[in-house]
Amino acid sequence: MTDKLWEIEPSGPLRGDVTVRGAKNAVSKHMVAAMLGSEPSTIRNTPDVGEVGITAAMLENLGTTVERSGDEITLVPGDVVEPNVPKAFTGLNRIPILMLGPLLHRAGEAFVPLVGGDPIGRRPVDFHVDALRAFGAEVTLAADGIHARAKRLVGTRIELPYPSVGATETVLLAAVLAQGKTVIRNAATEPEITELALFLQRMGARISFSPDRRIVIEGVERLGGAQTRLGGDRIEAFSYLVAGLVTGGEVRVHGCAQDRLVTPITTLARMGARFQITDDWIMASAPEGLLPAAVQTDTHPGFATDWQTPLMVLFTQADGMSVLHETVYENRLAYVPALQSMGAEIEVYDTCLGGPACRYHDTGARHSAVVRGVSKLRGGDVTMPDIRAGFSAVLAAAVAEGPSTLRGVHHIERGYHRPVEQFRELGLNLRAR
Repeated sequence: MTDKLWEIEPSGPLRGDVTVRGAKNAVSKHMVAAMLGSEPSTIRNTPDVGEVGITAAMLENLGTTVERSGDEITLVPGDVVEPNVPKAFTGLNRIPILMLGPLLHRAGEAFVPLVGGDPIGRRPVDFHVDALRAFGAEVTLAADGIHARAKRLVGTRIELPYPSVGATETVLLAAVLAQGKTVIRNAATEPEITELALFLQRMGARISFSPDRRIVIEGVERLGGAQTRLGGDRIEAFSYLVAGLVTGGEVRVHGCAQDRLVTPITTLARMGARFQITDDWIMASAPEGLLPAAVQTDTHPGFATDWQTPLMVLFTQADGMSVLHETVYENRLAYVPALQSMGAEIEVYDTCLGGPACRYHDTGARHSAVVRGVSKLRGGDVTMPDIRAGFSAVLAAAVAEGPSTLRGVHHIERGYHRPVEQFRELGLNLRAR
């Protein structure tokens, strides 16, 4: 898997149509939620990404039957639940920790191996562990994973130190079958959180959203099955819009509603992009070139951290000095050296630039960047460190002078729906081997 590589020859502006499917960040969470049901559940518009296969394999080991047909996934919870996620899944993604709550409900005990995911910064498990303990679970951290035990989870009041998406999901999955009421304060509000809550509601959960990042869950005795169609992947949609802009072309993106892209559309418009938006598709072009910008990432509804990696490449093609301030993950800019090796003029700093001081102020984390454009990028031999950085490397290779070799492409295949086919259809000269 890790030996696969892509060879890219720049082929001019990327133009054409791309249809995005459901979000990588949503499908695996829905699959875990289906464990809680007493009946089968079906998820439609699912992407063909590696994350789905990894999650399906884990669920099958726990006793859930997973059937895939086209873009549909049907999950049938088993009568007998194996409470231990095999250690073979150690470090592959962050899904195992979300299985703790459902396994406690189904089996009264659980073991999950150490979580993995992209090396973009600290994503500690303490928010998850503290939350489960608040529900009354006994949780023990070991060298090889996490052990948990509970006769019955009991509703509680939880205030998250930071509006973490993963921790909010853990609380939702634990609270829906817990005895009594649970209140989450400072909860994440990303579209994928809302989508998960709606799916659980269809299964019979009682969930309400209140002002000021507060979610209230009234535990029920039983959940059934549900059917849903995932909304379009907002990260993938933005990435392909940028693919058109950065190469001087235009990509028409289908399958992602405008309301999921409100903030980045305005960001790109300020940089000189012109948009055509309908109920069915969104298209961006910049016939007069690109202007620099100052952007700060943040939790929803701010500019998402996963949008900043393609944006950084776009900054290299904007005429002037741009600033990026990353406030979500302290190591998110770890991909910058790869772009620098291709000629990108980027300097990173440990101070807060482009916005007010964030939680990484005075920590020494290099989380701000200044980008000088227009940079003449050149082809290179680059190893992709994570999913989103992988996409940025493809964009840099598409606009560079000369061929590029990209390694570690399993990262991008884990998170994007059939990227080789999509890029080729846009006109990129890409050879996978």
